Amino acid sequence: MIEIKKSDNKWFLTPVKKALAEFRMIEDGDRIAVGLSGGKDSSTLFLILSILQKQLPVSFELVPLCLTLGFENVDISPLEDFVRSLGNSLHVKHTQIGRIIFDVRQEKNPCSLCANMRRGALYNLAKSLRCNKAALGHHLDDAFETFLMNIIFNGRIGTFQPKTYLDRRDITVIRPMLFLEERSIQRIVKSKGIPVINNPCPANRRTKREEMKQLVSSLSEQYPDIRYKFLNAVKNVDANDFWNSER
Repeated sequence: MIEIKKSDNKWFLTPVKKALAEFRMIEDGDRIAVGLSGGKDSSTLFLILSILQKQLPVSFELVPLCLTLGFENVDISPLEDFVRSLGNSLHVKHTQIGRIIFDVRQEKNPCSLCANMRRGALYNLAKSLRCNKAALGHHLDDAFETFLMNIIFNGRIGTFQPKTYLDRRDITVIRPMLFLEERSIQRIVKSKGIPVINNPCPANRRTKREEMKQLVSSLSEQYPDIRYKFLNAVKNVDANDFWNSER
């Protein structure tokens, strides 16, 4: 049984509540799919939303989902036990996404295609289980890293939205942990004893995103509050500060 303390509110629940309220992520009657990979981020998200079910003034359901990717020797039973300890049951869908990416297609840059395939499978499963929203475990560092990747590799400015309606799939994607730093999530995992399943992906820690993680870490050594400066900047964009040849 995971112990919830009063200090948890200030530490990590309040920032999530603030994000939920600011972007109106959860409404009364929502049935929310939570994509669980066995990693620290998604499991922490599920714990937080399970706690907030008892605290928020709206009634909503959580539907925990897990996609297996076809990698061998991956034991998801710790994840199933974790979900069960929070009073729910894990919906598992077995796929061959990993085998298709690495064995069949032998992708040299697999991350983008893999992410698209996983999201598509997750949203399809969520809709089949009558969910109107899907919650993803992205945090503040993820948003900042995506921003830097777009500048460095794509030559554009932008990052993902806190809340996005996908009209082609008729589902709304929410990211409740966008005001939490990755190091806060690491502390939550350690403090609450959240099980973490090793990532079996052959490309793990050998990606462009890993380069951005190192860049953010390096920047934060000199500018400790840079993540929150980014957060403030991306929430207060003035179009007049950017060049547009049509104006």
